[in-house]
Formats: sequence, C-alpha cells, structure tokens
Amino acid sequence: MFKKTFTAAALIAVTAFTALPAAAQGMLSFHLNANNQKEADIIRGGLMLYQIARGVESGAYVNQNGNLNGAAIQQAAAGGSTGIIHQEGNRHNATLRQTGYNQAHGIFQFGNGTNAAITQNRNGRAGLTFQFGFD
Repeated sequence: MFKKTFTAAALIAVTAFTALPAAAQGMLSFHLNANNQKEADIIRGGLMLYQIARGVESGAYVNQNGNLNGAAIQQAAAGGSTGIIHQEGNRHNATLRQTGYNQAHGIFQFGNGTNAAITQNRNGRAGLTFQFGFD
C-alpha cells in the first residue's frame, strides 16, 4: 500500500510540475501517513537514515537553509518519538506537535513560502509531509 501511495504521489508531482507556468505562485503539498505497522516502520526507517546522515542524536531536529524560516517541534510525551523539519529556501513556517508515544513525522519544505502545521496525538503514528513553494 505504501509503495502504491508513494508511486501515485510521485506521478501527481510530475504532472503538477509540468502543468505549472514558470512564474506560478502558491504551494504544492504531499502528505503521506502510514496505514499499518509495515508502512510506519518504513517511514521510521527513512527518518532514521536521515538522522544518521545528519549526525542527529535526539528525537527532534530542525535544519534550515535560507532566510526568514520558522520551525517548532513540541514533543509532549516522553518516549520514542521522532520529529524532523527540513527547510530549503526562504519564508517557510512549520510546526510539528507530537503528544503520544513512538510517533514519527518529517516535514520537508523546498522553494519559498510554504506553511505546515502537523499534529500527531495517537501513539505509533508515522508520516511525511513534502511541500514545494512557488512564491
């Protein structure tokens, strides 16, 4: 199921990018949420590889490359959650709020002027958000 969802999202992205005029404004967002334990494990594994590549040693990590970016991660429950916000470009805003155990979510923003507000409030949730800003 995850493979089909990811393939569909990739096809939509390619179609959307080819249909946009050069000076398009706005934002394109893709949200992938695990529907079962296997999909959640795949997302967690991918986020773990990201953390290893970046040398991250904690459950919350923000990486910003650009200007006027804002990011916040709140992990209210103790135990096993992973939150990543990665921003490339300018004027991005992202918040990730995790209030359960063993949650994982990554927000990846590119371009300019994207906004994300993600809340995970049930144990074991996993997901990814990809945003591309055309501002």
